[in-house]
Amino acid sequence: MKRFSLIILLGMAILLANCSKDNTDDSGTNNSGNENEVENIDKSGNLLPTGASANDLLTNTNFENLLIEIAYVAGYRPTPEAMDNFIAFLRQHTFKQNITINYLELPSPEEETLELQEIGDLEIENRTAYNTDNTLAVYIYFADAPSDGDDSDEGLVTLGAVYRNTSMVIYEETIRSLASRSVLISNEDVETATLNHEFGHLFGLVDLSGTQNGEEITYTPMVNDHEDPEAADHCAVEGCLMRAELQFNTNFKGETHLNKNGIHSACSLSGESMLSLLNTQAGQSARVPGLDAECILDLQNNGGR
Repeated sequence: MKRFSLIILLGMAILLANCSKDNTDDSGTNNSGNENEVENIDKSGNLLPTGASANDLLTNTNFENLLIEIAYVAGYRPTPEAMDNFIAFLRQHTFKQNITINYLELPSPEEETLELQEIGDLEIENRTAYNTDNTLAVYIYFADAPSDGDDSDEGLVTLGAVYRNTSMVIYEETIRSLASRSVLISNEDVETATLNHEFGHLFGLVDLSGTQNGEEITYTPMVNDHEDPEAADHCAVEGCLMRAELQFNTNFKGETHLNKNGIHSACSLSGESMLSLLNTQAGQSARVPGLDAECILDLQNNGGR
């Protein structure tokens, strides 16, 4: 009897061990993580200014693999279609072939709005994916609360923002609310356009620069001048994904390049402008705008496709 009980206990232990090993998400990446391991990782390569990893994202010189951690509040996971479109965008403009998506479900911070500093703090608390020997890691947080800088009375809402070289926030609650206002566009459309636009800034578009070790660096220099003179870091070419009209006017309090706590935001994407653009695109074969020839030329000049 004791031997039979022992066999059962051993069997249960093996089963539990196997279940633990199989704790993976849709991408096949283990999601359990180890807090001590994360604490011991050198995170300095993921704490640089927006655009600083442009060449590393575009080429395979230093990193052959790209790991994207999608951290989302429960119930606010992005649509599979938008993620497929996003990966296709990355493959179209970079030489990265080994792209892994790791989904990380998180509890709600229980905030009515989120300041950029709060989003940065949540990243420090929850992010598990950082650069390793041959893998470049990007963190994208899908929030269940709008940006603190939004003014709904004026119809000014933020869809997404980039604030470090491998860090981005997508305001998923705002995206869903915006998409529901038009029968011509879907959550997938707005998610795709927002992800691609913000990642364009991680690519260093347009003529994005930052200060490192006291030196001003342009991460993806323009081959030809196409930056909007009235909106830094955005394209002046009509119909481009990086078009300046996608950014809020400079009087909008949510659009700040440096907030009071020092976190840098290269772009706060306009909900109203995006809605207008996607409604215009709805009758065309490509529902989401792509990069224009000038932006593509800039990326190619920095090692991209």
